[in-house]
Amino acid sequence: MNRPLNWPDIKWPDAHLKDTLTFLRAITSDPSQVGAIAPSGPALARLITSEIGRHSGPIIELGPGTGVFTQALLDQGVRERDLTLVETSPEFARLLRERFPAANVLQMDARHLHRRNLFPQNSIGAVVSGLPLLNLSPPRVLALLRGAFRCMQPGGAFYQFTYGPLCPVPKSCLDRLNLQSTCLGRALVNIPPASVYRITQTA
Repeated sequence: MNRPLNWPDIKWPDAHLKDTLTFLRAITSDPSQVGAIAPSGPALARLITSEIGRHSGPIIELGPGTGVFTQALLDQGVRERDLTLVETSPEFARLLRERFPAANVLQMDARHLHRRNLFPQNSIGAVVSGLPLLNLSPPRVLALLRGAFRCMQPGGAFYQFTYGPLCPVPKSCLDRLNLQSTCLGRALVNIPPASVYRITQTA
């Protein structure tokens, strides 16, 4: 009797194809947790990580998925051991541990960061987010940002991409936490095209 072929057992000839199919599987399992139809492209990855490097210190990545932004951070000089990858999907988390063994992979909902003292105050240089903020309610976005900036170094930034025409963080959330957003640019060749915002504390 033949043993059923499980998803992790399949030997994919192309890593990009595997990543795309993993995304499609994740969307099918829980559409609210995945904000894209395919892994982000290299242009978007370069844009969202363009201001981060070895000098930035410890970095948190929220919703890294298959690790496209993670690899871009490494290409920018960030040390793998300085990365904490927060991923809610068990399948993505397993893939990330295989690809980035020196990184700290936390399988948890990033919206709960504010409830757990995982990082000392002022210890994180930047947060890179691949989370679908447009799918979250303003209170959940507020909790996410509050948790991120609670552990951020002075001058640190939260980097977020969006497929929408405006910053995905509601102005009410920015004002309540004394934050400001700046559009870094647009990755027009991404599928679909996306914009990147830098969110920082006001002076």
